[in-house]
Amino acid sequence: MKAIRLKIYQEIANYKKPTSFQLKETYPLPPFSTVIGMVHAMCDYREYKEMDISIQGKYFSKVNDLYTRYEFKNGMTYDKTRHQMKVNNFGISRGVATAELLVDVQLIIHIIPKDQALVEEIEKSFLYPREYPSLGRREDIAVIEEVKVVEVRNEEIDDDIELEEDRVAYIPVKLIENEVVMFEGEEYRGTRFKINKDYKLVNKGNKKTPKLFRQWNKIDVMYSSSITVDGEEGILIDEDGNVVFAC
Repeated sequence: MKAIRLKIYQEIANYKKPTSFQLKETYPLPPFSTVIGMVHAMCDYREYKEMDISIQGKYFSKVNDLYTRYEFKNGMTYDKTRHQMKVNNFGISRGVATAELLVDVQLIIHIIPKDQALVEEIEKSFLYPREYPSLGRREDIAVIEEVKVVEVRNEEIDDDIELEEDRVAYIPVKLIENEVVMFEGEEYRGTRFKINKDYKLVNKGNKKTPKLFRQWNKIDVMYSSSITVDGEEGILIDEDGNVVFAC
């Protein structure tokens, strides 16, 4: 099967954790849902296209930055003693909050669409973007350093593959449990996340008054570095020898 491999550089980026509010924390790598959202935006897709994603990379450091935060409650009328803004007689509070930012982010992303007929279309959308690409927040510009269509195959290899020591990745936990992926001297080393990938709309109301909520498909992954791939087990590899941790 074919994949689109992207090499991306970002000067700064925030991949917001859904449960962080006062401090807008960031994931160390973009979630699968964020990358899928970028692909759909670049291709101007209006309906979901199924795809698997592999995300690897690194960043230099973290910094904190201030941003303006707006808060409002549905139906709360304006009160000059507590609100800084008034919109149609409703009150909005304006204040300062903190965002955690990654600095000098370098990413290697593989995109494997389920419908392989979309490979060329996705490739062209990144080679000739209709607008500037961003990943994370709208202002987190993604500099596309490489776009390449590569052949990805499941291979059993003679020797173990050791990734660069400072390269990190989202590794499916099932690969670790099956001892396909190992770490130096430890069975598990890293941070375990359940990362959003895609969702289905679920109606929690009724036909007359529907209340639609997103039910997320979460992928169980380990975020880690110093990764060794067991050569005796089958693993996805692209034509240039890069391991693909497809989820």
